[in-house]
Amino acid sequence: MGRLSTHVLDTARGRPAQGIAVRLYRLSKAGPQLVCDTLTNADGRTESPLLSGEAFTEGTYEVVFAVGAYLRATAQVDGDRLFLDDVPVRFGVTDAAQHYHVPLLLSPYGYSTYRGS
Repeated sequence: MGRLSTHVLDTARGRPAQGIAVRLYRLSKAGPQLVCDTLTNADGRTESPLLSGEAFTEGTYEVVFAVGAYLRATAQVDGDRLFLDDVPVRFGVTDAAQHYHVPLLLSPYGYSTYRGS
């Protein structure tokens, strides 16, 4: 059974990023539909998959990591305007029977992502 999971690692501090708001949207011609709104735990992961089972279908998704509040709370940045605030990652699911893992490797001035396992 397929599922979608994520985690966030703070590469500047060398540890998981706890307390980051994660919102998942399913995208269609009708517009984005919010399907999950959660937070990362002490391990930088969400408590459960963002989507799994029959709810996880083929299509285009966007996960938005609200990193600005975390970067401020950990005193890595300050000010009203941040270089990174919300980080959107748009991706396609072509086989909903598989496990899709979309991690975020974060620092105050850059990030990377990939399809993990």
